Amino acid sequence: MMREIHELGLTDYQFSRDFQARIFEKVKSGSLRSALILCRHRPVITMGRQAKPENIKSSSADLDIKGIRTVFVERGGDVTYHGPGQLVIYPVCDLRFFGKDLHQYLRMLESLVMGTLTESGINPCRKPGLTGVWVDEAKISSIGIAVRNWISYHGIALNVKKDDLEGFSLIRPCGMDIRMTSMETILNRDVSFEQVSASIIRRFQKC
Repeated sequence: MMREIHELGLTDYQFSRDFQARIFEKVKSGSLRSALILCRHRPVITMGRQAKPENIKSSSADLDIKGIRTVFVERGGDVTYHGPGQLVIYPVCDLRFFGKDLHQYLRMLESLVMGTLTESGINPCRKPGLTGVWVDEAKISSIGIAVRNWISYHGIALNVKKDDLEGFSLIRPCGMDIRMTSMETILNRDVSFEQVSASIIRRFQKC
């Protein structure tokens, strides 16, 4: 079965949701085993199935002034921020090829990110009982998926640019009082989206 890679660049959040929906139908029909969608989003706050309104610290009026929408989504998890300094990665996968094992699949997504970070000179880690990727005590990548008909969608947000972390001050990321970091913050140098995307794609194609 085929795999597809789609690099969408900077997109509105709703465009990426609609694009995922079209890819989902292709995987459901059996014409695709999996696909990988990579993009960046204009500023948006998304609320997953476990999200609590109090985890958005900024008022609706303040968010409106900043031009930041709040969107309820199907993925698991709490509240997160997406901005143009993140690489957002949406694998759409038939989980029959992962033994219908959600834990195995989530660990695979973490490994995609961790391998890319290690390649860049960063030492990532997991936190017991938590989904995502960390560097010491700071979180660098959030993961939240949705599953329907044993097909996964939504996915990974990896903080790349250091100048786009301020958006996290508007929320309690993932419902926790944690510090967020980025690849550029840790490496103290410019990191290109092209470099990060190429590493993610290469690792995904081996899964």
